[in-house]
Amino acid sequence: MPYSSAPLVSTSEPRPGDTPADIRLIVTDMDGTLLDDDKQAPPGLWRALELLRERGVLFSPASGRQYASLARQFADVADGMVFIAENGTYVVRDGVELSSDPLERDAAVRVVGAARRLAAGGVDLGAVLCGKRAAYVERADEAFLAEARKYYAELRVVEDVTTVDDDFIKVALYDFGSAEHGTAPGLAGFTATHQVVVSGEHWVDVMNRTANKGTAVRRLQRELGITPAQTMAFGDYLNDLEMLDAAEWSFAMTGAHPEVVRRARHLAPSNNDNGVLRTIARVLDLPLAPR
Repeated sequence: MPYSSAPLVSTSEPRPGDTPADIRLIVTDMDGTLLDDDKQAPPGLWRALELLRERGVLFSPASGRQYASLARQFADVADGMVFIAENGTYVVRDGVELSSDPLERDAAVRVVGAARRLAAGGVDLGAVLCGKRAAYVERADEAFLAEARKYYAELRVVEDVTTVDDDFIKVALYDFGSAEHGTAPGLAGFTATHQVVVSGEHWVDVMNRTANKGTAVRRLQRELGITPAQTMAFGDYLNDLEMLDAAEWSFAMTGAHPEVVRRARHLAPSNNDNGVLRTIARVLDLPLAPR
């Protein structure tokens, strides 16, 4: 459930007649941010992407979701779009890898082992071993698979995920209870060497310490000659913090995790109120969405 205690802060949006901000890059989280709680894209999104492309603004989804899942969702408008997938560990443009931060196989195997021990101890969870080609799971009940399929379009059930031949970039764990209070504490042994981030109410991701959405955004900014002052970023959960730090126009969604609200410079309307497009419309003075 979204947090409801977020304070209302100024968004510094331009008033009618002001000069629109010089934005060249917009990066946005998907779940809880761009998509509503039913996982639906906001009305006006495809028209928005057309107008942004005409303005020379690069729109980049930045998500814990798999690249294949993002590419499928934006298939009709994907040309030239940069997808920051798997929480920044895998960045792709026009089917070509721009950057990645793969896990060492031994580390991935140890995380999977920890997940198995947590499950044996009574934690109701399932592990997703995320590779560049597909995501792999051992748990095959429909309740777990239904959750995993929301984020992993290329999902394969195997007998032993640790024997798969792929380049691993992340291990994601779905906790049917609270990821922050259930699974995450059981992964404390990895925090000294890896990044253990709660990416949603039920999800925990384990990645290299150098891997996050912010690292991917900063690399993209350097390659394209775009500054933080020319960057907008939208997020709602803890895996968005570094991404928000990389943008001077950083927005937490209404209902975001309290730490995200503290870290962002501004507050946008909620994901269920078309907050991302409404904010873009105001800041860039574009007729994108209902006001």
